[in-house]
Amino acid sequence: MTDRPADIPADLPRLSNATVGAARAHSKPVPPTGIVHLGLSNFHRAHLSVYTAKAIEAAGGDWGIAATSRRRDIADPLVAQDMLYSVVDFAPGTEAVTVPAVHTAIIDTSASADGVVAAIADPATRIVSLTITEAGYKFSPRTGGLDLDNPQVAADLAGKSPVTAVGQIARAMLVRAANGGAPLAVLSCDNMNSNGHLMHRLLTEFAAAMPGAEGADLAAYLTAAASFPNAMVDRIVPSTNDLHRRMAAQRLGAYDAIPVAAEPFTMWAIEDNFAGGRPAWEAHGAIFTDDVPAYEVLKLRYLNGSHSLISYVGALAGAHTIPDSRLTPFIEEAIRGLLAEYEPTFTLPAAVDGPTYIEQLMQRWSNTVLGDLVSRVGTDGSTKLPQRITEPVLFYAARGEVPQRLALLVAAWLACLAPIKGFDPGPDAAAMLDPARPVLDDLASRATSARHLVELLFTESHIFSPKLAEYTPYLDRVGELLDIIVDQDVRAAAEAAARG
Repeated sequence: MTDRPADIPADLPRLSNATVGAARAHSKPVPPTGIVHLGLSNFHRAHLSVYTAKAIEAAGGDWGIAATSRRRDIADPLVAQDMLYSVVDFAPGTEAVTVPAVHTAIIDTSASADGVVAAIADPATRIVSLTITEAGYKFSPRTGGLDLDNPQVAADLAGKSPVTAVGQIARAMLVRAANGGAPLAVLSCDNMNSNGHLMHRLLTEFAAAMPGAEGADLAAYLTAAASFPNAMVDRIVPSTNDLHRRMAAQRLGAYDAIPVAAEPFTMWAIEDNFAGGRPAWEAHGAIFTDDVPAYEVLKLRYLNGSHSLISYVGALAGAHTIPDSRLTPFIEEAIRGLLAEYEPTFTLPAAVDGPTYIEQLMQRWSNTVLGDLVSRVGTDGSTKLPQRITEPVLFYAARGEVPQRLALLVAAWLACLAPIKGFDPGPDAAAMLDPARPVLDDLASRATSARHLVELLFTESHIFSPKLAEYTPYLDRVGELLDIIVDQDVRAAAEAAARG
């Protein structure tokens, strides 16, 4: 359990049903479980949980959330606090704090998946939602489909206790199919194009690869009783630290071991396609629309792509936080250059004004109170960047052009995560985590030059689509900018990208 910071009084009472007071999001009892959520992340607790608590307050419904977790540092305090925690808005001039009392249970998946399979299989469950990051979907960037070569996927297909999200949902759906076929919606809250369509494809391919009659049974259930709404989620939620605990304690008048810090901004665009019904999320401002793909691309490129650039270039420039990086003049120029490169590659949602959205992004990245870390934003780049660069780079390839800032983005990521021998990217880059670190370390150890490293990345790592490897001018430019980073510094590389 998280230790109480020394400057929070030992006699300050712990957050609980008895101490929550007026900060609680609603005063009604938590209803029975209707949603099983995979991944008890900070983002889940600042987004889906808040929207659901507000929906229950406005319109009722049995929409309590049972969440899975392998992390005892979150699960144990949550149980000790009567399933309560606080969400604290961090921005200049705000003191907002809410306690979204909506969780019904924590399902520990560290030893076995039996509990989560049983919870999803329960007919009372009508939605299974996910915040498992891109890496959790076990899809191949090369094919866009299920990675059947992944050992965990293979084990799940062989009938062992499932460890992947796709395997857990598939096994639960088979139980539902055998027990009357109660409908279920699968709702992804992760940053991927057409995430609902992707989940449908992954489960369909899982069914096709299953042995015996199980595959046919699962395929039939997917057709008859399951739905897969696309969704775009947007809120910046950093990792919790002692500063957040102190500020939560001041605002609550109680000690919360696991508060969630978040920016005030929040957006959720969803397809209204829920086979078993849904909460009234529109009560908290959710946008129900058939134009979700446009919102997804807007976020993946304008927000996520630029966020990645801020993190990698910032780390190389010695910036510790996102606002430190964004407020550095040459980095702001690079951000605006990247946004300009993205602009012609997609169509904005009809309800969004591009210039207004961009200036709003600049304000969000300037949130010095939130102080999000470049190391957090730069983590898992190998699973994020393919979503953020592939189609835009191919758009420019079709025009015979090289997108300079999209080349800078990959060069800066490589400098941070696969530094060539003798180059030190700095402590913030070293703190970035990535599932492809072993692969990237191997590439860097074998590379004879920056350009050779880029070639190995696009031809051997299987991180990016092979189509990108065919566009030699782009690879050349990534290599040139990486050379400048290593031989001079990242500012010189950003200035070279600006010159084109």
